[in-house]
Amino acid sequence: MTLVLPIIQTLTEGCKRVIQQTVLVIVAHTDDETLGAGGTIARHVRAGDKVYGLSMTDGVGARGQPKGREIDERRQAALNAAQILGMAWLENNTFPDNGMDSIPLLQVAQAIEVAKRAVKPTLVYTHSPADLNIDHRVVCEATLVAFRPQPKESCKEIRAFEVASATDYGHPDVTGRFTPNLSISIAETWQQKRAALKEYEAEMREAPHSRSFQGLETLAKYRGFQSGLEMAEAFQILRRIET
Repeated sequence: MTLVLPIIQTLTEGCKRVIQQTVLVIVAHTDDETLGAGGTIARHVRAGDKVYGLSMTDGVGARGQPKGREIDERRQAALNAAQILGMAWLENNTFPDNGMDSIPLLQVAQAIEVAKRAVKPTLVYTHSPADLNIDHRVVCEATLVAFRPQPKESCKEIRAFEVASATDYGHPDVTGRFTPNLSISIAETWQQKRAALKEYEAEMREAPHSRSFQGLETLAKYRGFQSGLEMAEAFQILRRIET
């Protein structure tokens, strides 16, 4: 059962669902899925849900260096992290890293629609529109376009997650505000998330950076404490349709 409160919905380890979900996690860069929703992805898999990931860039192209080896290493890290969490990556898109605002939004939405037709997700996770990173904002907007409500649409819910060093670096006067209304307990899956983050160790930073192991553990505890949980990931429900 799911407990719904007026402001925040909390999913704990004791909640049980009968209907299996097909979940699609749409991210600008591999590592965003683990940073923002790694514990929740692992929960879905434990519950018997099918979880797929879709990345829109190679994640390293903006660094201005010969990137063949970097791309291969990032791809392998993503595969290793996915195996730890239990999800499967769809074919990676090749939009420009940190340059997705140079691409027509329709083109990005159409790429997402290819994945939508392939897996027919019932639940979608993506970036918050409040992120400082421009790729994140474009992906969020394109996701809403690709999953605009229409008859016989399989997707019934879209959830936005926060990414350390992107969501927290925005400003409400510029990017808007991440306002979570869903907390999901990750006390039982935190170690899986941490192990997956280890695969992206090249992308991690030293404390007190928010994208450090210590910073992410602190965030999980903070989000948990806000909801009466030990550890949690926070989400903003962007759209929900009940039939």
